[in-house]
Amino acid sequence: MKLVRFGVSIEEGLLKKFDRLLHKQKYNNRSEALRDMIRAALVKEEWSMEVRIAGGIAYVYDHHQRQLVNKLLDVQHSFHDIIVSSQHVHLDHDNCIEIVMVKGLAKKVSDLFYQLKAIKGIKHIDIIKSTTGKILE
Repeated sequence: MKLVRFGVSIEEGLLKKFDRLLHKQKYNNRSEALRDMIRAALVKEEWSMEVRIAGGIAYVYDHHQRQLVNKLLDVQHSFHDIIVSSQHVHLDHDNCIEIVMVKGLAKKVSDLFYQLKAIKGIKHIDIIKSTTGKILE
C-alpha cells in the first residue's frame, strides 16, 4: 500500500483540542487518528447506500416477561437471511443480553433493528454499524 503525504490547514485551538483527544484515545500520531476518522466516515456513508454491510444489534431484556422471548425469536426468524449468528448471555437472574450479528443490505438491517426496538420489554437496544470491508479497500 502506497502512502501519500498531504498538508492540512487547521485553526490552532482546534488542533490543540484534537491533540488532547488523540492523547486520551492513545493514538501514537495524528496520521493514525485521521485514517480512523476517514474509515469511520466511509462506513457511515456505506450505511446510507443500498449496499451489503455488516454489523450487530445488542439488546437487554427481562427474560421473565411473558411472551417476550417468543416475539424476539419471531422477529429474528423473519430476518433469517441477514442474521449470521446470535449469542445469548445471562446477565443475572432476570436480565439477558442478546447480540445478533448481521450481514446484508443496510435498509434491511435497519428494519430488523427498528422491529426489535419496538417490542415491549426491551430495556435497551443499540446497533453497531460496521462494514464488510469492501469500501475500505
